[in-house]
Amino acid sequence: MNNVPPNGNPDIFACVPTILPPLPSPSLKDINILLASNSPRRRELLGMILPAFDIATMKSVEESYPATLAPEKVPEYLSSLKASAYRDVLVPGELIITADTVVIHNGKILGKPADADDARAMLASLCSATHTVVTGVTLTSLEGKKTDTFSTSTKVTFGPLADDEIAEYVDRYMPLEKAGSYGIQEWIGAAAIERIDGCFYNVMGLPLHDLFIHLKDFFA
Repeated sequence: MNNVPPNGNPDIFACVPTILPPLPSPSLKDINILLASNSPRRRELLGMILPAFDIATMKSVEESYPATLAPEKVPEYLSSLKASAYRDVLVPGELIITADTVVIHNGKILGKPADADDARAMLASLCSATHTVVTGVTLTSLEGKKTDTFSTSTKVTFGPLADDEIAEYVDRYMPLEKAGSYGIQEWIGAAAIERIDGCFYNVMGLPLHDLFIHLKDFFA
């Protein structure tokens, strides 16, 4: 159910409770944590480490970045850019999380595929090779206009996949809204990924361990 939370901020809706114990950090017990994301995966992931949070009404942000920016720095830049859209609507006692995830292969960013053909070509390029997934995260609060931006990298190694296996995956899962054209939590993650070096959840869209640590330290 979507509703306006008790703090009355109309830019926030959809409180997400979980059965987990409270975040073990006295500094955050009175903070209303918000997630600015349309991604169902990010919402599920954040629920693994927080007992409750709200979903912020999405703001329109042009997700562009300087052409000279190194690919590894793009997620931090974009997560900070997204955060800037909320600074004027935050109220005291709120902390908002913004994030951006990119797939980097051969020094280039692989975004969301334009269509099924593009998805198949993208996946073929990832086979029998290692690429890097980087997620940038920004924490922002009204008090003192404090922000904390960080990023986490995970290396993902694919084994070989036949063309018909790639085609079947794309036809069945339609990964057109996924950077790099795949979801590690899907069939392809189990069947084609040989190993990962780093945080598994980072590949899904949120580096949970690093985020947990940064949340606890934010008001320390």
